Amino acid sequence: MVKSKNVLKTIGVYRILNVVHITIEELMLDVFITSRVRRKIIVVYAKYPDFKTHVRGLAKLIKEDAGNIQRELKRLEKIGFLISERQGNTKIYHTNKNFAIFKELQSIVLKSQRIKQKNQQPGIL
Repeated sequence: MVKSKNVLKTIGVYRILNVVHITIEELMLDVFITSRVRRKIIVVYAKYPDFKTHVRGLAKLIKEDAGNIQRELKRLEKIGFLISERQGNTKIYHTNKNFAIFKELQSIVLKSQRIKQKNQQPGIL
C-alpha cells in the first residue's frame, strides 16, 4: 500500500523518497505473493487457522470481488492450503493445518503483520 508519509528502510537508515513513500515491510508479502486477492486470503487463513467461511462472507471481510476470491480459493485448495466442504449449496473453506509449509507460511504472515503494526505506531514515521 502506498502512503504519503512512509519511508523506505534500508540497512537501518531511513531514506525519504521524493515522489512515493513505501515501507519495506508493506512490500514483504507483496514481493512473494503478487496477487493482491490471494495475499489477503492467505493472511486471513494463516492468522486465523480455525476460520471457516464461504466466498461471499470472505468477500465482505476483505472487500474484494467474489469472483476473484472464488478463483483464488480454488487455486489455494488445489495446492492443498485450503480445504472445502459442502453445506447444502454452499462451499465452506478452511485452512489445511497439515499443509506441508503451513507453519512456515503462518510464521511469515505473522512476522510481516507485527513489523507492519510496529511501524504504524506514532512517532516512528
